[in-house]
Amino acid sequence: MPQAFIGIVIIVVVAVILLSILLSFIPVGLWITAYFSGVKIGIFTLVGMRLRRVSPAKIVNPLIKATKAGLKLGVDKLEAHYLAGGNVNTVVDALIAAQRADIAIEFERAAAIDLAGRNVLEAVQVSVNPKVIETPRVAAVAKDGIEVMARARVTVRANIERLVGGAGEETIIARVGEGIVTTVGSAASHKKVLENPDLISKTVLDKGLDAGTAFEILSIDIADVDVGRNIGAQLQTDQAEADKRVSQARAEERRAMAVAKEQEMKAEVQSMRAKVVEAEAEVPLALAKALKDGNLGAMDYYNLKNILADTNMRESISNINKTDKNKQNFDK
Repeated sequence: MPQAFIGIVIIVVVAVILLSILLSFIPVGLWITAYFSGVKIGIFTLVGMRLRRVSPAKIVNPLIKATKAGLKLGVDKLEAHYLAGGNVNTVVDALIAAQRADIAIEFERAAAIDLAGRNVLEAVQVSVNPKVIETPRVAAVAKDGIEVMARARVTVRANIERLVGGAGEETIIARVGEGIVTTVGSAASHKKVLENPDLISKTVLDKGLDAGTAFEILSIDIADVDVGRNIGAQLQTDQAEADKRVSQARAEERRAMAVAKEQEMKAEVQSMRAKVVEAEAEVPLALAKALKDGNLGAMDYYNLKNILADTNMRESISNINKTDKNKQNFDK
């Protein structure tokens, strides 16, 4: 009797375990939910999803929502989108939102937008309720050299047809910033921009900045305009400082050349003096040789000495007279 009871318990436990494994592999509860929700899907289809490593709940639950919303979607399309790496639930929510907003969009288009990496539900919502993109502060310089800083608010609506392959918000911001710089730069005075900020928005809006983007620009509003630095005056100051440094460098170069020339002339004078001294040192030798060879007589030599003595005396008297004259001038 005890052995029979133990055998029955073992059989019951094994049966429960096998049933649990079977129910975990075959989503019976999900099939029942789908059946009573009006979704016709076979139990073997759910088992096939398990075998294809597809989560049945991520297919059946969005399919139930689509069926309740009146959308006719096939299981194969949803499963193919899931296997491609898409978000089935988001795509179905986007289709339901588009249907409520009377926006024509097919499942293939929504799936392509989702696989492209964009939030298709957010795109549908932006199509219904436009969003505002605020640009950072953009600095531009008018023709009078005054810097003008402006910030714009761009109201955009998503373009469903251009979501695949269209540029994003960064491109819109960059183009608006370029338009602000161009408009302010072409203004004759910064005062004109401050008096009429709408000039920026009108000029930028007429450029068709939404071409090739995933958005349609509805309006561009200038939120803030401020006056910045006097760039023109600063550039002139910098140019004057640069010219000053160039002039100083050229003057220093001329001074260095003059000093080098002076040193060169001094060296030449010293060389000439050395040559004179060398020549004067050869005079006595020349006189001795002339006396020895008979080319110069004794009387000629004494006459030369007298001339030299007379010259030295005259130079001494001249120096004394100059000294006395300078002293008299100093006393006066």
